[in-house]
Amino acid sequence: MAKNGPAGVWPDEPTAIGQRVLRLRTERGLTQRQLAEPAYTPAYISTLESGKVRPSEAALRHVAARLGTTPEELATGRPAHLAADLRLRLTDARHALATGAPEDAATLFRALRTEAVEHRLPAEEAGALLGLGDCLLESGDLAEARKCFGAVEQLLADEPLTRRVPAVRGRAAAHRLSGELRYACYLLETTLDELNASGLHDPDSLLLLYTASIAPYLDMGARTRAGRAAELALALAPRVDDPALLAGMHRGVARTLIAQGRITEADFSLAKAQELYQQLHIRTDLAHCHWMRGYVHAQHGDLERAESELCTARSMLASKRAALFTEQVEVELADVLRRRGKVQEAEELLRPLLTAGEPDTGILRPGRGAVHAGAAHRLLGLIEEQRGADSAAEEHYRAALPLLEQADAAGDVADLCRLLGDLLRRTGRVEEALDTYRTGLGHRATPGTTTLGPAPAGPPM
Repeated sequence: MAKNGPAGVWPDEPTAIGQRVLRLRTERGLTQRQLAEPAYTPAYISTLESGKVRPSEAALRHVAARLGTTPEELATGRPAHLAADLRLRLTDARHALATGAPEDAATLFRALRTEAVEHRLPAEEAGALLGLGDCLLESGDLAEARKCFGAVEQLLADEPLTRRVPAVRGRAAAHRLSGELRYACYLLETTLDELNASGLHDPDSLLLLYTASIAPYLDMGARTRAGRAAELALALAPRVDDPALLAGMHRGVARTLIAQGRITEADFSLAKAQELYQQLHIRTDLAHCHWMRGYVHAQHGDLERAESELCTARSMLASKRAALFTEQVEVELADVLRRRGKVQEAEELLRPLLTAGEPDTGILRPGRGAVHAGAAHRLLGLIEEQRGADSAAEEHYRAALPLLEQADAAGDVADLCRLLGDLLRRTGRVEEALDTYRTGLGHRATPGTTTLGPAPAGPPM
């Protein structure tokens, strides 16, 4: 950053500043002597206006005061209130994302980014790109979302790491939704290690990262790490005031409680998150709470309530046009419908999700909801097996296997190998069945762990 500008300002070249001083002095009918006195000489003002000298911070303050403007406007040509106005409009765009469709909010964020670039406001540009990335996550454009979050990290490269944490969290979420679970964990863990090693024990940043790591850990079958992340998040919570962060923490902790079979506690944690999201009017996250409560009820065997909660989540997400999340919740709703005996309804939900289409049609596939794509094939396999169509069931099981293996979803792979092995054994293909069982056992060899490196160190509490 230039040393001679006002704090937080990146000044123009001396020629542009000089032209601005000359124009404003002429408009106000001042002579060079009137502008200069008592601190400077007319010769200095002449040199300044000709662009032969870059004004010091003190000179900028003096000249700006005499011209009735601000040092920032004199140095950059932009109104002093512009940055504050952009930040206010970024808040409005965030509200639009929370309550409306991601495409509509994305339009606002793109316009704000353009304005921030035009006026050379990197912090506000980063805020607009961060919001745009979140919009793209909801709509399922994961590759573009990653680009946005990566651009934020570049813009803030010289800022403290804590400023870049929301972008790291966003990029990790995009990789997780793409099925790249191991890389999502790597991003979050290395950032946690860097924060703790550098002594940047910011509670908000740490809570955001520990909460974000729970889902990919559980998807990989790393329950021990997920439980530890939840413990650390809970320990940090009393030091955090942001209700949105706390709501996200409660939602993440509920995932670990579900995995541990502590269903009542999970539902209580989700109720806390739901209450906070209702207060904040954040519809997408509120829908995720209904989604997870549906999952809790399904795990507890209360399928009627599970169906109700999942239908509510689906309706809320569809109304916001959050395409990828809507498709994912439809897979879990289909599972509940199948278990309730509504097989045709389940099949009608699942088949369109796996229909081959154009790259941007929003269908689940590798690189876009891979784990749920595998789950959809698994469910269709169960349905086909139930109706006696063993060949079609095997086809779906085999289609699901590479999707889940590529995502490192160890628990899901093990369960799928059991289903496929049982089908092969029942149809007389014993050797193939044994090979399939061995594959599944390999993924279950060390339950609750992962082949990632050492777990990140915890912060001092």
